[in-house]
This record gives sequence, structure tokens and C-alpha cells, in this order.
Amino acid sequence: MRVLYQFPLSHYCEKARWLLDHKELDYVAHNLIPGVHRAFTYLKSGQYFLPMLKDDKRWVADSTKIALYLDATYPEHALLRRDENLRKQALEIDELAGELGVHVRRWTLAQALSIGDHPLEIMMGEQGYLRQFEKISKPILKSLVSTNYKLNPEKVEKSKVRMTALIRDLNQRLIDNQGRYLVGDRLGLADIAVCSILAPLLVIKGTPWELENDDIEQFSGELKAYHDYLLDLPIGQYVQRIYATERNARIDWRGL
Repeated sequence: MRVLYQFPLSHYCEKARWLLDHKELDYVAHNLIPGVHRAFTYLKSGQYFLPMLKDDKRWVADSTKIALYLDATYPEHALLRRDENLRKQALEIDELAGELGVHVRRWTLAQALSIGDHPLEIMMGEQGYLRQFEKISKPILKSLVSTNYKLNPEKVEKSKVRMTALIRDLNQRLIDNQGRYLVGDRLGLADIAVCSILAPLLVIKGTPWELENDDIEQFSGELKAYHDYLLDLPIGQYVQRIYATERNARIDWRGL
């Protein structure tokens, strides 16, 4: 059985889940404990980051490397086109999405943690040691998140500026391709990467960023303003449409 090791809240892990779902491959998602995960991932793949895929005896880390591995191993439902120009465009957009993800993560986490603990609740999972010792683990986790993702005001503001610039670039690329897909005429790596990365800003239904009733009441300020700004752009409407029509999730994002 294929296993995807993940953080449920990570939009890079959402991208990896989507890649596997697009390929119609069976797998399970297994959550690792933030911080503690580093020893496990380094032992298996020589690096510290998630997502990480175990496919039989193969270990593949990083969402883009997972995409390339899946296309090479399971060519049906290709993520990249054979046409060299389209392939190049898709990989370029995927790289932009990778950079965008760093800034989306930092800015959204900073905004969300300023009004509540919703991100921490998801990171802790519904069971396990973090949940069992919640009173101790939650403050520690919040401190780790703030330190690891550099959630200081200066970095957060710079991330918003860069995030907006990258979104405008991607928005124009979408317009240049007639607005249906980012590359070519069907869903591929570029679309999955960009939609996954932008999902937290749009609180997409059925994702870790969907708002519950209690959270909706707190959905205001900069988060709400940026959500509305993004939805006014073609790329925001495109992300909503792609999720509604082409995100056929095969497992629950919460993992085991």
C-alpha cells in the first residue's frame, strides 16, 4: 500500500494528495508530529520536509519530485505534456507556486493565529500524543510554528507583498491561456500546484482550510479582505471552479 506522510494543514501535502488522486492511485495518508517528523524523514529520504511518499520500496520526498516520479512510473493521466514547450511552462508555473506557497503559509498562519487556534487544532490532529496532552502541547506547537515559519511582523508583511506579486503574475498567465487552465487544455501539474497553494486563502470547502460555523464569525479583517480581493481576480474564480469540478478526493485529508 502506498503511504503519503504528511501534515494535514500543509498545502504542499494537499498538492501531493491531489497528484495521487489525479492518477487514481490507491494510498493512505499518515500524519507525522511536527518537529518530531524530522528524524523519520531524514532517515528515509535524507531530508526534513513533507510530503513524502512511500511506494513499495521507493521513498520520494517533495511534492514536485513526487509528481515527476508518478508520471514516470504511472504514465496514465499524465501531469505533464509531451510537448516540450507545454512541459516547460508547467514546470515554470509549478516552481512559482512553490515559492508562492512559502508566503501564503507565512501570511495565512500569522493572520489565523492572531484570531484563534484553528490551525493548531488541525496540526494536532484528532488523536495521538499532541491531542492527549493538549494543554502542554498546544503552546509548544504554537511557539514552534511561529519560530520555524518566521511569523514576525516584518517577514509577514514582506510575504504579503511577494505573495500578491506572484498571484498577479499567475493571474496574467491564466488570462493569456484563455482562462480555463494554466497550461494547455486540461488539468495538469501547473493547475494542481497553483490551486493547492491558493486554497488556504479561499477557505475551500472540503479542505483543511474550510471554516466551521464558529470560525466563520471570526473570518474578518485582513484574511477576509484578501479572500475577497482574490475572488475578484480570474485566478481566484478559477481556483474555486477547479476545486468544484476537478478535485475528486479519494481519501480524507485528516489522515490516520
